[in-house]
Amino acid sequence: MTMDTILPAELVDVARTVIERNLALGRRVSVAESCTGGLVAAALTEIPGSSEVLEASFVTYSNEAKVDLLNVSADIVDTFGAVSIAVAWSMAQGALAVSGADVAVAITGIAGPGGGSDKKPVGTVVFARAEKGADPADIVADRKDFGDLGRGGVRLQAALCALELLMPPGDA
Repeated sequence: MTMDTILPAELVDVARTVIERNLALGRRVSVAESCTGGLVAAALTEIPGSSEVLEASFVTYSNEAKVDLLNVSADIVDTFGAVSIAVAWSMAQGALAVSGADVAVAITGIAGPGGGSDKKPVGTVVFARAEKGADPADIVADRKDFGDLGRGGVRLQAALCALELLMPPGDA
């Protein structure tokens, strides 16, 4: 970590690669973050030239923000819960539609120390990636269980995973 940034060097290094590879392809990206609270966007904007790649960032921490800003159905949130494949899928689709980017990644999870349950313990994070022109059924979605790494540890691991999802095909 340099004195120029307060972000972990590992996060900035991955963000640099995401920016460089997407810039080379002329791809614009968007992120929809919940539990990471803007950490992915902060890492991306740490890189000079990121304005050529980052189209938009949405921090939709509350369920209402997910519904209002990303057009996630309130019924989906109520049925599956905010930390679910269905909500992450809808967040990614919404971020893609609202921003007009080429690819969007969504992150929703439980960073802790509270908020976990037996079915969704602290450290549970769900990701989704949607790409322009792709069939909505082809949206990539995955659940990771990082374990209770502490709030900062869960957020960092989630941000790293989200950045990996923003790598162009063949680079991930």
